[in-house]
Amino acid sequence: MNKKVLSLLMVGVLSASMLFTGCGKSGSKNLGVNVKDTGKVVILYPGEETDEMSNFIKNELNPKLKEEIGEEVELVYKGWDQYWEQKDIMLSAGDAIDLYWDGLQDISSMVNKKQAQPLDELIETYGQDMKKVIPDGQLSGGVVNGIQYGIPSAYAPSSGMFQLVCVREDLLEEVGMTDISTAEDLTEFAQKVADAHPELSGPADVIFKPLTRYFQDEPLTWFSAGDAVVYGETSKKAYSYFESEAFEKVAKFNRSMYEKGLYRDELTTNYNERDSRMQQGTYLWVEGSIGKENEIINSVRANAPDAVLKSYILAPEQDKYITACGGEVLCVPYSAQNPIGAIKFVNWLYTSQENYMFALYGPEGENYTVENDRIVLKDPSFGGFFYEWMFRNANYQMFTTDVTDEFIELYSHWDENAIESDVMAFHFDNTNVKNEATAIGELINTQLMPILCGYVDYDEAFPAVQQQLKDAGIDRYMEEVNKQLEEYLKTK
Repeated sequence: MNKKVLSLLMVGVLSASMLFTGCGKSGSKNLGVNVKDTGKVVILYPGEETDEMSNFIKNELNPKLKEEIGEEVELVYKGWDQYWEQKDIMLSAGDAIDLYWDGLQDISSMVNKKQAQPLDELIETYGQDMKKVIPDGQLSGGVVNGIQYGIPSAYAPSSGMFQLVCVREDLLEEVGMTDISTAEDLTEFAQKVADAHPELSGPADVIFKPLTRYFQDEPLTWFSAGDAVVYGETSKKAYSYFESEAFEKVAKFNRSMYEKGLYRDELTTNYNERDSRMQQGTYLWVEGSIGKENEIINSVRANAPDAVLKSYILAPEQDKYITACGGEVLCVPYSAQNPIGAIKFVNWLYTSQENYMFALYGPEGENYTVENDRIVLKDPSFGGFFYEWMFRNANYQMFTTDVTDEFIELYSHWDENAIESDVMAFHFDNTNVKNEATAIGELINTQLMPILCGYVDYDEAFPAVQQQLKDAGIDRYMEEVNKQLEEYLKTK
């Protein structure tokens, strides 16, 4: 494919987690830039606005918040296909956003781009109830250079993050398969469904991180140095992911899926839409997480009423690692007009089981009841209000009655025997290699991701791109990463 055309196709494809940026040293432990309490907390929120959510906030949540903490919330919605791009634009422009969500793996990038202000004293003053149910070890994932820049808000089992695949279990059983544990299983599943249901759309995602787990020679962990860098848990070194054997194997597997007609071009050209594709009810799998099947099942069933989802971890015999790069983070930008209110709102949500359930599902008795520690929904299609995964907390979490006892048992023991990654608390400072980071990031977006996705052939395209990677300064970048990593590991 013509390189100019390919570059145009890739514009806007990648999420914030694909940016090749690190963490600079900045900030202080003082209260935020703007410490006013305006009484209204403006939250940048991914997804589409619904009448149901708007009515809940206006008529139920805000009156309760106003009475109890003197605040109200206003949500600014941005669709999933544009959330990260719009977030960067709005925060760069200094828009009045008090609180926003992102993936915890990107915290160093957000600090580096001046998108997150220090929260230490704000939390100390207004967040003490939150600290009772979010342990210090969990909060440490939002600490960069000794400063708390984010609130890691999902305190729950997390090992094997980014290494699972969420599949249409009903279709898996229909074609006579019992589980997914290998890349070959995925190919077989996709082919069998294509033969039985040509009207369906195939996979929704190239799932390169779960596939990397399967093809890796040693356990690899993504951390704060960007998606182009992985840490070898055995070798204790950081590697250039795009020059690794795992990358080559993933790229060739994905290429084979295109050649077999099992992947559609949109998987690469519209990469960010993978979750929304899965929820259309005609796709087979998307990158999973422990519990993702429960998070999106209502959306899938709105289009495929008989759908059943289940998440599998590839290469289940391999160790699972816990890393702070997994999960969700809440940040307060420097442009916030009401940083005090932002922390007060988060603190309120975690103050009690009642508040937690109210924010997620509304007042008990209206949309749900609680029986035997299970949520009984009056309407099974009701998906709740604020995203449960965004605030998930092991101290308060409950499951709906349609979640199987088998899953709850698996979930409750998921992190047993998991290993804490060496790089859980490591944050890379890219001050000395900013030019290299910019050049490499551009190359990833326009040239390397199409290869990784299988959109272009590895053997044909990679040699030339590898030379461009060298010219962009990948060796210098990796030298700086490993230098800082060695210093960090000495202090552990």
